[in-house]
Amino acid sequence: MTGTDNRASGPIPFRFGYGTNGLTDLRLDDALGLLADLGYAGVGLTLDHMHLDPLAPDLPARTRHVARSLERLGLTATIETGARYVLDPRRKHGPSLLDPDPDARAARVSLLLRAVQVAADLGAHAVHCFSGITPEGTPEDTAWRRLAEAIGPVVDAAHDSGVPLAIEPEPGHLLSTLADFHRLRHDLGDPGALGLTLDIGHCQCLEPRSPADCVRDAAPWLRHVQIEDMRRGVHEHLPFGDGEIDFPPVLAALASTGYQGLTVVELPRHSHAGPQLASESIEFLHKAATEATRPAPLPAPAPAPAPAGGGTP
Repeated sequence: MTGTDNRASGPIPFRFGYGTNGLTDLRLDDALGLLADLGYAGVGLTLDHMHLDPLAPDLPARTRHVARSLERLGLTATIETGARYVLDPRRKHGPSLLDPDPDARAARVSLLLRAVQVAADLGAHAVHCFSGITPEGTPEDTAWRRLAEAIGPVVDAAHDSGVPLAIEPEPGHLLSTLADFHRLRHDLGDPGALGLTLDIGHCQCLEPRSPADCVRDAAPWLRHVQIEDMRRGVHEHLPFGDGEIDFPPVLAALASTGYQGLTVVELPRHSHAGPQLASESIEFLHKAATEATRPAPLPAPAPAPAPAGGGTP
């Protein structure tokens, strides 16, 4: 065998989840029941108008209902905040933390603060967020300053709640790579409550290193993982097998980090086939996890040394 064998040395209890942004045609209770029946450990719950609307009345009461459902079904959660139009019905993901209007930035901060509270009430592992796209005409230094200033109160709230904030490098956004995450981390003074959402497909799409290497590089800050297939240079979330990623090495790398959070399937444009893809995805991931955790084969024994001397005297 040549190279490095990255497989884990024993069975690792991966905790797979599925994102509700890929189940938007289902009621939330129905989606949670489906995932529990399929054997998922948890859910990536996107706060949106169809699933635990963060802006509708009686959010605490509705959150308690979800908490009871999760407990009854044996599911855990991470809270995701990537709803496309939850704040502005005309601007996808708007307003962002980079918006030129301070009041608009404040609206996004308020949403994230609500998400932190929901996560705390649900006992969630983390709250996911992203930077947003740099507005046209905005100098890069200005965009980074806005991001740091806007996200600071959310990091503080995450610290107080005990639920880490996990920012995601997103293709096309100001914060799009692991290097960008480290820039923000350093700008904020390396707060313990700020972690990383690592999307495995995004690593395939644009990171210079392989997805497995990205997992290992990100390990100290890893708080949430999203997973799907993807092709190099194309930001399109694909069902497993439709892209270019070799998943057993990725899962082996994840196992080697000791990561204990959810690894959530992220297929936000496939809700029309959500139940079918949820079923196919968990089957695929279990097979990949079995391969990732299969003990490496023992090396072949070395050949016996030749007898000393040159034969019969």
